[in-house]
Amino acid sequence: MREKKIKTRIKARIRKNKQIINKSLNNFFDWVKGAELVSLKECDTNEDPIRPELDNEFRTSYGRKIYGVKYKNEIHAIMCFAFTNNIPKTVKELDNFSKDAFLQSALRDQKIGKIAIAYTVWSKKKGGGKLIVKEVFKMIKKSNHLNRLVTLSPLTEMATKFHLRNKAKLIGVNETTQNFEYIR
Repeated sequence: MREKKIKTRIKARIRKNKQIINKSLNNFFDWVKGAELVSLKECDTNEDPIRPELDNEFRTSYGRKIYGVKYKNEIHAIMCFAFTNNIPKTVKELDNFSKDAFLQSALRDQKIGKIAIAYTVWSKKKGGGKLIVKEVFKMIKKSNHLNRLVTLSPLTEMATKFHLRNKAKLIGVNETTQNFEYIR
């Protein structure tokens, strides 16, 4: 009889702990539901783990953009873009292709490039990287002139795992970079 009481207590404790763990997990990702994608004028380039050498002038000139995921007046993830008509293999090509697309747009309809090139992304909070990719992809699909979201990623295992986990397809491996495309 005493053994039965102990088993009942253990089962009750396990149920309670499961509830606590589930509640904690839900609270952990609650911030994702209230987050919004915002355009930024600048970012702290020292926080950028991929391309800290690129200053804010580079990140915002020739139609390039910086986007962040904002929650409760705090930025939790950042992604920087250039708009081009070709897929770059280096940062130098990214610079040249985005300048070319920008200058072409000035002569036409002010719509810069057909391809959004994400050249850096980082997150300050768990789940932020995945969220910003998802939100930016939605924004690009709503655009009437952008038709692709491609990355210019470093040749690292972390970058490869991140993009493949977020359902991107590897479309090119270059000397110092790799390109992934988000297709849905």
